Amino acid sequence: MANTPLMPKATAVWLVDNTALTFTQIATFCKLHPLEVKAIADGEAAQGIKGLDPILTGQLSREELERAENNPNHTLKLQGSKVVVPESKRKGPRYTPVSRRQDRPNAILWLVRNHPELKDAQIIRLVGTTKPTIAAIRDRTHWNSANLTPSDPVTLGLCSQLELDMEVEKAAKDAPLPSQPEVSETLMSVEESTSDDAIAAAFTFNTSKPREEPEEEEFDPDAVFAKLNSLKGERGGDDSDDDNDR
Repeated sequence: MANTPLMPKATAVWLVDNTALTFTQIATFCKLHPLEVKAIADGEAAQGIKGLDPILTGQLSREELERAENNPNHTLKLQGSKVVVPESKRKGPRYTPVSRRQDRPNAILWLVRNHPELKDAQIIRLVGTTKPTIAAIRDRTHWNSANLTPSDPVTLGLCSQLELDMEVEKAAKDAPLPSQPEVSETLMSVEESTSDDAIAAAFTFNTSKPREEPEEEEFDPDAVFAKLNSLKGERGGDDSDDDNDR
């Protein structure tokens, strides 16, 4: 509220401890109930709260305080505070200077190509754009797609490296884990591999298919002698030809 001092209870603690104001004057100034101010004076409330000097913060002038101390019917008037209260940050897309707005499509193209895991909301936070623009650049339907050049948004000054790293790390954490292939066969435990059933199964497998031995050819002495005689005949013919040549 505009007519309420900063930290009203802390201000009331200081006024109770350092002035001769009545409980009603302090309660009216701090927007508290007179019984609450009395409880502060009795030590039953606001224990551990450090008093705040309204004169030091510029909410009350010393002349106004002296006037109220001299007149119990005088109502204290609040002055403008010298303490600047920071305004809450406005929610919405990041503000981009006019000189940098023409670089946003290039930065979006760079993000889409190099970090496809980033969501549209993350790209909007980084470069301050809109979802239709991101979709147009991703689908190559942007009016200036032919002239776009991927450019690092950090280099363009649209965001900091820390902000980019944080968004990429967040996207990596949110990404689903790759599915692992199912293992069709599993190794048996030591107890299973050394059990009687396993040994019997291995023995049956090894003995179920006997090793095939190569067939031995039958020895035919007549065929051997016939082969030798034919070789001797050929040898003799060659020797006679040699004698004729001589």
